[in-house]
Amino acid sequence: MQMSIYLSCMSTKPPDPAFDEQELLPAIAQDADSGEVLMLAYVSQEALERTTETGLAHYYSRSRDELWQKGETSGNVQHVEEVRVDCDGDALLYLVDQDGGACHTGYESCFYRTLDGDVVADRLFDPDDVYE
Repeated sequence: MQMSIYLSCMSTKPPDPAFDEQELLPAIAQDADSGEVLMLAYVSQEALERTTETGLAHYYSRSRDELWQKGETSGNVQHVEEVRVDCDGDALLYLVDQDGGACHTGYESCFYRTLDGDVVADRLFDPDDVYE
C-alpha cells in the first residue's frame, strides 16, 4: 500500500482534483514573485473553472455558502499566474500577482500574527473604509 501511494506521487501526470465530501478543495494563494503565503481558502469545481477561465482568483465561501471573486469588493484582486495541484490531488496552490492586501483585515497576508498574538506585518488598508 505504501508503495502505491509513493508511485502515484511520482507520476508525471497530475492527479485530478480530489474534492472532499462538501465538493471543496483547500487552495493556498502564494505571491508568485516573493513566495510569501498570502491566504488559504476553499474552491469548488465552479470556482476553479472561473479561475482558469478569467485568470482571476475565485473561491468558495463556506460561511456564506457562495462563490466569490477575490477583490471583487475591495479591488485587491489576485491575478493567477499558475494553478498547481499537490501529488494527491487534494490541495491546490494559486501562484498570484496580488493587487493590494490579500487579507480582508487589511494586511498583505492573512498570516500576519504569531501564535502568541504578535502582529508581524503592516496594515495596507483600513477594512472599515473598504467594507462599509
